[in-house]
Amino acid sequence: MSTQADHGHELIPRPQQTPDALRAALAAVDPARLEEMQATKDEAFAKAVEWQSLSPVQSWVLTWARDIEIARRPALSTRYARAKGNLEHEDPAIAQEALRELSAVLDAAMKAVRG
Repeated sequence: MSTQADHGHELIPRPQQTPDALRAALAAVDPARLEEMQATKDEAFAKAVEWQSLSPVQSWVLTWARDIEIARRPALSTRYARAKGNLEHEDPAIAQEALRELSAVLDAAMKAVRG
């Protein structure tokens, strides 16, 4: 769950890393992505069976936990959107800084969900 320091700066509490909890959280913070989530879940479970490995499912959980972490924290979400919007900027220095910022946001979100 979220830390005390995050209290008041998030739209919803950090969900547990289960498919149902992640789906419910996504429905609250970014419902337009529910169909995408289901499609990637289906792919991950099919690969898990094919590969006889849980790694595709574990990757799916971490990816969606990370994306939900960004969406549930307005400051992080704003940074993500701004960086993503500048990735193809005509000024190479701005595009390069956007790439660094996007990487920093993704890293921060992943660190948060890995606890």
